[in-house]
Amino acid sequence: MTKAVYLADFNQWIHLTAQLLRERRWQELDIEHLVEEIEDLGKSERRAIASQLTRLLLHLLKWQYQPQRRSDSWLDSITDARTQIALTIQDSPSLKHYPAETLASSYQRGRRQAATQTGLAIDLFPETCPYDLSDILNEAWLPETSR
Repeated sequence: MTKAVYLADFNQWIHLTAQLLRERRWQELDIEHLVEEIEDLGKSERRAIASQLTRLLLHLLKWQYQPQRRSDSWLDSITDARTQIALTIQDSPSLKHYPAETLASSYQRGRRQAATQTGLAIDLFPETCPYDLSDILNEAWLPETSR
């Protein structure tokens, strides 16, 4: 029954599954979808870190390569991205090393976005991330002006 509910109404499936778990009605659980959803929770946390790291790198590049356009909103975005990464790792300490694992691909996404948003040639931005991860995540650090 819960498999049909999963396909018809995800929110109802969540509530039904939680109720079945509370009542320890193991035989009635939709194990296949429950496992899938639990695995997706982990993917979601990793995606959140990668997304925030991309946003952070985008704004660090803009900060460095367009100093004349620096704004409080860029600083807010930089600060918020760092905070969101830290909070995600605080909630899931096993993801402590994930920013390092996704740095290269997050940088490439941030680099492409920086080129698009600034109108600057993508070749102006270094091909590999020019920043140390410890600096990137350091609340007090901003890159120097490049030029």
